[in-house]
Amino acid sequence: MSNATYSARTISVEHVTISSANPFENVRTKLSSLAPRIDDGIFVLLRYGESRRALLELEGCPALSIFAQRDHGALLAVAGLQRRSIQYDIGNPLTASKMTRHRLSAGLYAPIRVLLREDADGQVAFEYDRPAFVFGQFASDEVDEVALQLDRDLRALLEEAAS
Repeated sequence: MSNATYSARTISVEHVTISSANPFENVRTKLSSLAPRIDDGIFVLLRYGESRRALLELEGCPALSIFAQRDHGALLAVAGLQRRSIQYDIGNPLTASKMTRHRLSAGLYAPIRVLLREDADGQVAFEYDRPAFVFGQFASDEVDEVALQLDRDLRALLEEAAS
């Protein structure tokens, strides 16, 4: 007999698409300049109990950084297709901590996943699920407040990168 229990519920999300008239590589490069890769040294500091020093470092970071990226377009080669598509994890550790301190499960969505893709017709766009919707499932005023700011920051970043 198992000690595990399973539960499920349905949530509603708002999916956003931000199109760009610019070439894929231009948008990709601009995103990288606006949201640089997170300095992994911050996590080393935290691992060694240097939370005060890590906080000082994080306070000097941009509003949003790229935590990771995966080349989904390259995966399509196994199907004989060629498309450009990069999935990014974009966020801010301080923002995440402001939510997870109230609802640890919010860590499931922090950082936010964003897809930069070029479709078969050459149309370039960002896609993501709005933070206010995915974090809204936790029914926490504190999490909602942070998620709304994350909505604004993410939209501004991606619109700037797409322009």
